[in-house]
Amino acid sequence: MHNHGPNRNLNAKAKDFSGSIKKLFKYNKSYLAFMLIGWISAFLSVILTLLGPDKLKEITNTITEGLMTGIDLDRIKTIGLTLVIFYSLSFIFNYIEGLVMSTVTNKFSKKLRTEISSKINRLPLSYFDKTTIGDILSRVTNDVDTIGHTMNESFSTLVVAITMFTGSLFMMIKTSPILALTAVLSTVLGFGLMMIILKNSQKYFTKVQEELGNINGTIEEVYSGHNVIKAYNASSEVEQKFDEINEKLYENGRKSQFYSGLMQPIMGFIGNFGYVMVCIVGSILTMKGLTSFGVIVAFMIYIRLFTQPLTQFAQALTQLQSTAAASERVFEFLEEKEQVVEVEKKFLDKDKAKGTVEFKNVEFGYTEDKKIIKNFSAKIKPGEKVAIVGPTGAGKTTIVNLLMKFYEINSGDILIDGVSIHDLTRENIHDLFVMVLQDTWLFEGTIKENIRYNDLTISDDEIEESCRIIGLDHFIKTLPNGYDTVLGDTDTLSSGQKQLLTIARSMVDDSPFLILDEATSSVDTRTEIVVQEAMDKLTKGRTSFIIAHRLSTIKNADLILVVKDGNIIEQGNHKDLLKKNGFYAELYNSQFQNATTE
Repeated sequence: MHNHGPNRNLNAKAKDFSGSIKKLFKYNKSYLAFMLIGWISAFLSVILTLLGPDKLKEITNTITEGLMTGIDLDRIKTIGLTLVIFYSLSFIFNYIEGLVMSTVTNKFSKKLRTEISSKINRLPLSYFDKTTIGDILSRVTNDVDTIGHTMNESFSTLVVAITMFTGSLFMMIKTSPILALTAVLSTVLGFGLMMIILKNSQKYFTKVQEELGNINGTIEEVYSGHNVIKAYNASSEVEQKFDEINEKLYENGRKSQFYSGLMQPIMGFIGNFGYVMVCIVGSILTMKGLTSFGVIVAFMIYIRLFTQPLTQFAQALTQLQSTAAASERVFEFLEEKEQVVEVEKKFLDKDKAKGTVEFKNVEFGYTEDKKIIKNFSAKIKPGEKVAIVGPTGAGKTTIVNLLMKFYEINSGDILIDGVSIHDLTRENIHDLFVMVLQDTWLFEGTIKENIRYNDLTISDDEIEESCRIIGLDHFIKTLPNGYDTVLGDTDTLSSGQKQLLTIARSMVDDSPFLILDEATSSVDTRTEIVVQEAMDKLTKGRTSFIIAHRLSTIKNADLILVVKDGNIIEQGNHKDLLKKNGFYAELYNSQFQNATTE
């Protein structure tokens, strides 16, 4: 599995709890004003709830006194009406709090997803080389959902709990200091146990979120390679790998839920213990005439209100542990090093571009200690068809990636029409090129939309003409909806047909430079001839770079660059290179010897 994020041990991650929550608040500051409205509503609701027992005490004392003389029904009616008003207002404030918090948290989740989506476009390709797709998807779905869900419940719960705790404590001290001291001493143990549990459980919540990312990455990998797994009878190995990750998720999930599950029973026991102690001490004080029956009734409610926040604390802090773990992963992604923000120094208009490309002593390596391209130099004239050949791993695709500025070169320079790529933005460079890659990519949409991709100025006639040229028009018209047939994950197109669609996409684009990276690798020999003819039309008037293992497809190239170990060891046209009887001739003859043998 890939190693995501900083290399830190579990105990160090457990210390990030407060930092993750602070970062969450800092990132959420645009919505903080609305959250305050919700919190104030929750605060007012609690205050009104706390005033209730005090009024009940008055009713109880009035009834107790009335049993000796006469019950003051008017006073009871007034107090009862006051209670109805208090609890009605409490309901209204609770409603406002729920409405505000649900709105704010959902908007915040939406903002996080938007930021992640935008961040993906700003990350260098090197990040995706070391990170699984499933892990990124887990951050967008599981982690953001966890943050949104717990923010909605935990933060408002904490406000209610803190207000309830301090308010009930104040009211208890005001009503009876002795009974208040009894309640406080009986709940001190609960606080200590809660802190110990929190300290030991946070690391497991962090690991749960990490393992969710790992298991999503594995599932995505297995699903995309399902046919290969079946063909090689590798189901048992894949299941074993999945079971190992699933077991880790289970163990960390079990431990985190076990620790968090301890909180509420412990707090419930402490609350009941405090309740019993208040009843005992209150009874003794009543018998000695130091307090009234109404005070005990009020205190029986206050002790519930006093211990209830402990359970709410336990629940909220358990959820916040998941939030802290999830937010750490989300913000870790959002804080990843981005591509350097480019300042446009020069601009090349693709309608006026000549088509000259020059590599000057280019050196590059994905890591500093291992260079792939070494002192690479070449000059391509406008309109030339350049083929780049060589063994696997020689650096052919890397050269194209450097030309497209997907990666920054370590040293040297690449000039397009005499302008250094350092002075051009990536957007400008990408606008000059059309690419047909070995790995086809089609999105869910109609065939027209896939060919017209990102250029709404292309007409239907141009799309159909490009398909006719490459021999795809007849097949498309046999589909139920023709060019309006929707492609998706379940389409029945072959790899070759998908490749032809990507070639058609490149044909309707009028960019001056063309890159074909193993563009015919997925088509049969007969289709390859048709595609080759289409390529000749496609490359006409364009400076073209063709990467191909089938050397028969690049015979008519104007210039062939033979790359080995990151260096150009031979260059020239097909005939000249065969006459040299060098490495190219060896590659070419070996292919045809194999074909003859077969």
